[in-house]
Amino acid sequence: MEHVIEMGGPGEEEALAAPLRKRVRTLDATVVEVVRETPDVVTLVLSTGRREAYAAGHFLTIDPHQFSCLSDLVAYFEDAKGRREPPRAYSIASSPLEPLLAVTVKEEHYLRGVTRYPPILSPYLVHRVQRGDRLKVVGFTGAYVLPPDLEAKADHLVHLVAGSGSVPNYSILKYALAKHPLLRHTFVYSSKTWSDVIFREGLAEIEKRHPDRVRVVHTLTRQGGPACGEGGVRTGRVTPELLREVIADPAACMVYACGPAVGPFERTMARERGEEPRPRFLEAAKAALAEIGVPKEHIKTEAYG
Repeated sequence: MEHVIEMGGPGEEEALAAPLRKRVRTLDATVVEVVRETPDVVTLVLSTGRREAYAAGHFLTIDPHQFSCLSDLVAYFEDAKGRREPPRAYSIASSPLEPLLAVTVKEEHYLRGVTRYPPILSPYLVHRVQRGDRLKVVGFTGAYVLPPDLEAKADHLVHLVAGSGSVPNYSILKYALAKHPLLRHTFVYSSKTWSDVIFREGLAEIEKRHPDRVRVVHTLTRQGGPACGEGGVRTGRVTPELLREVIADPAACMVYACGPAVGPFERTMARERGEEPRPRFLEAAKAALAEIGVPKEHIKTEAYG
């Protein structure tokens, strides 16, 4: 998962994260629980023997070279690419207020025209890692975090996410509910189908516990009709009309948007065809937010693709 973070205005977040970035180090972790979120997504609950300091919205990295069963595959792709395989980044799902560290991994797939090579690490982490396994992770980093003066800037935090883009926002939501009591949240979550929704039960429970502060809106792009009789479920993609419904005052909100975006390989392929790359979730979300009048400096994004 390649993380690319953008913010319209000056980055107080970067200043906030700076002290934590100095603590980036390799951690020896033990998998204490494997939570199957969806058929292709797991949350790995990790113990490092201590309570780790990180910010809600941070990610950590995992190096595929540490797994002996992947050594031949890693060597093959290094020959094919002519470079060393880099560590992969995975967002942290736990809140810094929780005792254990949790990272959520979605199995990546080879997509013709979108990715150049099949994935190496994510299928192993999703389908092979078991409770009791040990692994090394490097943490913590990332600028997709909350500013220290958040409540002075807005009274409404809009989480606009798709797929595994929900992971850092899930951490941010849990943390902000405890540390920013004046803040309301709307969690707009785009998924292909109801069975693809990560943290479905967790989000429902949070909404139930905080009915005056949290609203969860699901929108399904490949499944028609209400899913499983649940409320708050729409069909189709995120549109300006949906955002107008959930954002009453565009100037009084902050939007944290995370999801698939056009990647370098897609741009290269489109350029070779003499075309513009087809927008993905994040490009469409930013266009919709601009259309309804959310100030650019009130939008923070994290992209993967």
